Amino acid sequence: MITGIDHVGIAVRSLDERVPFYRDVLAMGEPELEEVPEQKVRVAMFRTGAGRIELLEPTDPESPIAKFIEKNGEGIHHLALGTGEITAGIAAVETAGLRMIDSTPRDGAEGAQIAFVHPKSTGGVLLEFCRR
Repeated sequence: MITGIDHVGIAVRSLDERVPFYRDVLAMGEPELEEVPEQKVRVAMFRTGAGRIELLEPTDPESPIAKFIEKNGEGIHHLALGTGEITAGIAAVETAGLRMIDSTPRDGAEGAQIAFVHPKSTGGVLLEFCRR
């Protein structure tokens, strides 16, 4: 079911402030920028070999990322696991009696289908299933 780590999502207050560190200091190159209105975020996606680093800037003070930053500050928000069959992943979690945030896939950055597993079911880690 899981094909590998797709990306690590990092919540930031400002892409303008944080992108230069990854682009210039770490020499990761120019990120792909995208706004995902459904998620109320702007995204800077850095490709890193087999995975990605995704910086997430809220575009709405009521967005989940804005609320995360307000509560926890900037930092790692989620770990995204690549999968070829997202609905099977959702079904496996629910069959095990664990809690999904998304019972059906929704649209994410770069045209991916995504679904989140509640961190109370994973030992405190917000997991995202990501099907590209």
